[in-house]
Amino acid sequence: MTTQATPPRTVKRRAPGRPATDSPDLRATLIEAALACFVRDGIAATSSRNIAKEAGVTPAMLNYYFGSKQALQDAVFEERLLPAVMSLRERVGSTGDDVIAMTRQFVQGVLGLVDAFPWFPSLWVREVLCEGGALRELLLSRIGPELPQMLAGRFAQAQQRGQLNAALDPRLLVVSLIGLTLFPAASAPIWRQIFQAELGTDVLVRHALALLGHGLEPAHEN
Repeated sequence: MTTQATPPRTVKRRAPGRPATDSPDLRATLIEAALACFVRDGIAATSSRNIAKEAGVTPAMLNYYFGSKQALQDAVFEERLLPAVMSLRERVGSTGDDVIAMTRQFVQGVLGLVDAFPWFPSLWVREVLCEGGALRELLLSRIGPELPQMLAGRFAQAQQRGQLNAALDPRLLVVSLIGLTLFPAASAPIWRQIFQAELGTDVLVRHALALLGHGLEPAHEN
């Protein structure tokens, strides 16, 4: 599994100084450099000078493009984290009332994000889940509880139709989905070392769906 706290891609460093007029990719390079620093060191511990060094430019150049570290942090959120979360919401929201299909799409969607964006689990744990995380309030205010509430609501409706195990709490079922996807992905280096096995995203998908498959089914009376 590719979930170590590593940069999303190798940042190609350049000689410090003002960019040439034909360097349209420098803005994206600065965002990638900031993301790499945020994942590796945390947002609070990352300075503009650290980001500039990662990108191979001067701090003045960073200021030229973004004005401040906060503006660059906002760009990382808007152009990297937010699109990743929105793609998951759209994928899950397209399943209608079929909660089994919705659960499958959520599991595959989250672990698909991990494959596409290896930085996602580490950034989510450090800056959203942990108290004082720099992106928690921003994520809640921009996206809010819409996705968790939608999932819980559909689970509750399925229970009322007799299609879901009545012993389950729909809200905690959402928490369990996170526990079967993002937590294993974020802690992959630990389990890889303990079990001496890769435990890639395909293994996590199969395990989560197999575990949920029977637990979601309504109880059958003898």
